[in-house]
Amino acid sequence: MADVEHTIGMLLGTEDDWPRAYEALLRRLGVVSGTDGRSHRARPVRVTIEPFNLRDTPRHDLVIDRLAYWYYHPREWLKKIALMDDVYLLNSPFTFQSMEKHAAYCAMMRLGLKVPETVLVPFKNPLENSRWAYTAARYNRPFDLEATAAAVGYPLWMKPYDGGAWVGVSKIRNAAELHAAYDASGERLMHLQASIEDYDVFARSLTIGPETMVMKFRPEQPMHARYEVDHNFLSAEAGDEVVTISRLVNAFFRWEFNSCESLIRGDDVHPIDYANACPDVSLTSLHYYFPWAMTALLRWTVFCVVTDRRPRLDMDSAAYFAVADSDRTYAEKLRAYRDLADDYFETERYREFCEKSLGNVDDIVYDWVSSEEFHSLLRETVRAHYPVHEHEKFLAHFGGLIDAWIRDQGR
Repeated sequence: MADVEHTIGMLLGTEDDWPRAYEALLRRLGVVSGTDGRSHRARPVRVTIEPFNLRDTPRHDLVIDRLAYWYYHPREWLKKIALMDDVYLLNSPFTFQSMEKHAAYCAMMRLGLKVPETVLVPFKNPLENSRWAYTAARYNRPFDLEATAAAVGYPLWMKPYDGGAWVGVSKIRNAAELHAAYDASGERLMHLQASIEDYDVFARSLTIGPETMVMKFRPEQPMHARYEVDHNFLSAEAGDEVVTISRLVNAFFRWEFNSCESLIRGDDVHPIDYANACPDVSLTSLHYYFPWAMTALLRWTVFCVVTDRRPRLDMDSAAYFAVADSDRTYAEKLRAYRDLADDYFETERYREFCEKSLGNVDDIVYDWVSSEEFHSLLRETVRAHYPVHEHEKFLAHFGGLIDAWIRDQGR
């Protein structure tokens, strides 16, 4: 039988480090033996933006989307190829509204997760809409912002319902800070969310398909220092719960490339942000964990195209709500949610495929990260991100972290 070639599209914005890494690893992977007895090869292409006929047939089998959460033209192209052509997407454009935090909070509260108390408050300033004055005068009820905040409890956080990258996020300790932050919010819809004080650790988990890496996160640090390399910062039980919540969120919304932030206090895991259409996979922020991210992305995308995994546009939320509405304990519900997530991601089938058809991937990634090609990418990325007088410092910083990863592989 003839070999099969698959085209994997990358819809990109400003990033160039991980796309180059992914392209290099796909080249090194070469031919993969599928369970169908045929030989498969995946070819990466960078998607360009141009007019498209709705009846055009795309050449892509799968598209990794990093752009359409803000760029509407490629978003509509993604909708077209999902509805008409069954192209596999990371992530589905049909859940972008859920990625505006609000629906994600609602869904996870409905499923019984320990999401902090959250209130959505109206716009501070009028929208630029000719109907605003009439509608607001007739239907907008006056409200007491201070009373609303007091009901949530100080300290609290004010943050955009559709935000990202910590833009517009303020910690509110008193009424003066509350009014100042609300006045500055303008036309942005804002959540007031209770603060989890005296937490033990901040965890950020990156999930790609059925693989999850839980990392110790320090949001107060500059980006290059936010991910701390620590392999034992959570108990086994808390770590497993963070993984379960991360995969539950993704399976529920059909997200396949997403990050989740959780605060852990004692035995309680509080998810506070878990709707990220474009999760951080930058070399200069993930550093030590960057090889893992590229390995997981490589394995999952190749698995999807070689096994002809079918995209699911329907969410099947009733199955999750049935668990939520049952009389099971919280721990029992988490186990049931994990089972639903494993079913969606075909975790067992995926692991078998990786063992049989992708058993050489770890060696490929190790050899590439150890190569001059990778170190050239690291140098170019540092030079593109930092001023000249900081190049030497950051090359040593990131180089040391990558060397630590290489040593930890035990080869």
